[in-house]
Amino acid sequence: MTEFTPKFDLNGKVVLVTGATRGIGRASALACAGSGADMVVGVRSVADGKALVAEIESMGRRALAVHMDLTDLATVRSAVAEAHAAFGRIDVLVNNVGLGPENLAENVTEADFDLTVDVNLKGTFFTTQAVGRLMIAQKSGRIINISSQAGTVTLKGEAIYCMSKAAINHLTRCLAGEWAGHGIAVNSVAPTFIWTDGTRPSLADKDFHAHVLGHIPLGRIGDPIDVAGTVVFLASPAASLITGANILVDGGWSVA
Repeated sequence: MTEFTPKFDLNGKVVLVTGATRGIGRASALACAGSGADMVVGVRSVADGKALVAEIESMGRRALAVHMDLTDLATVRSAVAEAHAAFGRIDVLVNNVGLGPENLAENVTEADFDLTVDVNLKGTFFTTQAVGRLMIAQKSGRIINISSQAGTVTLKGEAIYCMSKAAINHLTRCLAGEWAGHGIAVNSVAPTFIWTDGTRPSLADKDFHAHVLGHIPLGRIGDPIDVAGTVVFLASPAASLITGANILVDGGWSVA
């Protein structure tokens, strides 16, 4: 019988979110837990993840903090193995970790270039590979890459970050094509400027704040929950026929 009520809940699912202690990662972890998922939170320090684990457990969900440093692939593989041992499966991976030292292209240092590529590309790919192997074995899974509008539009002073996010968008399409036959959907979410600890200092500058708002037709800076809502949708049964998509959560920046 045809279903006419889409299902947005994540009951019975296990979700791994990287960089889960603040900003978009934290909002995504709490939103997924609030939708019924048990959570694995990837953190630089397990001690830093204790408060988030307690908050998720207070919602009646199971939660585990695992040590993940995307510049150290041994920690990534160990964390994925630990999560799989604890829960027996990983149904959804949210690749949230990302960074981008800001500088004009002519002033970019090799160290900043390498760090951006190591975290945003190499770290994301090998995290996805480790979880993807488990999903291939279980013949199902959802992978959600947190990209950026920077993968679509240009941002002065962020050439390397923009490059890395454009690469994530195309990696999303490549993996969607390769893994569809294994029952794995791969999508990306591309936010505009979001109020987080990382962006707040820049957005506190009145001129910069006005500049950003001038590019957003809907007229406001995003909140982490704006991105988390899209993450929950892509993780849910309601998005079961979506793969290879890049969903812009940018208030219209890219079409202005």
